[in-house]
Amino acid sequence: MIATEVKTRFAEIQEKVLTGQRLTKDDGLVLFDPRTPLAEVGRLANLVRERLHGNVAYYNINTHLNPTNVCVYRCRFCAFRADLRDPKGYAMSDEQILARGREAVDNGCTEMHIVGGLHHKKPYEWYRGILSQLSEAYPTIHLKAWTPVEINWFEFLTKKSTREILEDLREAGLGSLPGGGAEIFHPEIRDQICEHKANAHQWLEVHRTAHQLGLRSNCTMLYGHLENAYHRIDHLMRLRDLQDETGGFQTFIPLAFHPDNTKLDHITKPSGLVDLRVLAVSRLMLDNVQHVKAYWIMLGIETAQLALSYGADDIDGTVRHELIYHDAGATTPEMLSVQRIRELIVEAGRDPVERDTLYHRIERDPHDLTKWSIK
Repeated sequence: MIATEVKTRFAEIQEKVLTGQRLTKDDGLVLFDPRTPLAEVGRLANLVRERLHGNVAYYNINTHLNPTNVCVYRCRFCAFRADLRDPKGYAMSDEQILARGREAVDNGCTEMHIVGGLHHKKPYEWYRGILSQLSEAYPTIHLKAWTPVEINWFEFLTKKSTREILEDLREAGLGSLPGGGAEIFHPEIRDQICEHKANAHQWLEVHRTAHQLGLRSNCTMLYGHLENAYHRIDHLMRLRDLQDETGGFQTFIPLAFHPDNTKLDHITKPSGLVDLRVLAVSRLMLDNVQHVKAYWIMLGIETAQLALSYGADDIDGTVRHELIYHDAGATTPEMLSVQRIRELIVEAGRDPVERDTLYHRIERDPHDLTKWSIK
């Protein structure tokens, strides 16, 4: 496609966006074409973002819990995992897990994001028990836990179906599912970076089943490694198709690949311009997913702020105890205070609104942040 064709096609895409028409796979490839001006793609994405959310930018007060980094898989992009006898390998005790829950409550968290390694010496009951003990001790915290990769592992351990596992975990306290483990769906790339773990069909089937059970979930895409624009658009289209079917995805989070300490450390981290284009194209293509998140841990604070004008309406949260991306070289802070998050959103020209995991607005006692209610 020559430059004049790109310009003509972009004008057609712009007309579609202005009139609320759905974009095609070919439209997505034009938007990813570097000859299509990023500023124009961002302008269109911002238009869609403001149609949906006005001037609001969401954040939450959350913490991460990674109960173990010991993992049977050896994904090439992962710097977090460890072997059983690796000096850096760990598995948290019940006391440590409950202490993390206590810390979360004491700091006003409404959400705990729980993901980790697939420890081949830990039974399914250990993973289920993490949810049940936290739910029983700290019922006000929403437990967003276990990706389809972990659910698939639980199926292997128990010989039970996806539905049976999810029903059991929901009974133990599961509130919703995170979006991790999606990486890139296309087997051309997936087989190179994580060939043994849950494939695209299995990932999508776990979320389909969760949505049928009334559980909401997030969805993600890991970009900036071996994939190209075609693989990204293919990934987004598969997410859009499932959302058409179930309506259960609430947020899409594009995840920038961090190469440090991975088996792909020869790859250069995506630039801020690539980050912004991926966010903007995602907002335009995923017309049926309500929220797009700029995950400041991976993007960096400045790019996350800019993203609020390139299609993103959410900047994530305080993110206490994040390990996975910091192990891969993320240089962002270990966490941000509520005051700093609100300042960042205001600096970006947006109105900060605290949310819970399911996007209910939160109202805090200004004198005691541990006291909160849903508006």
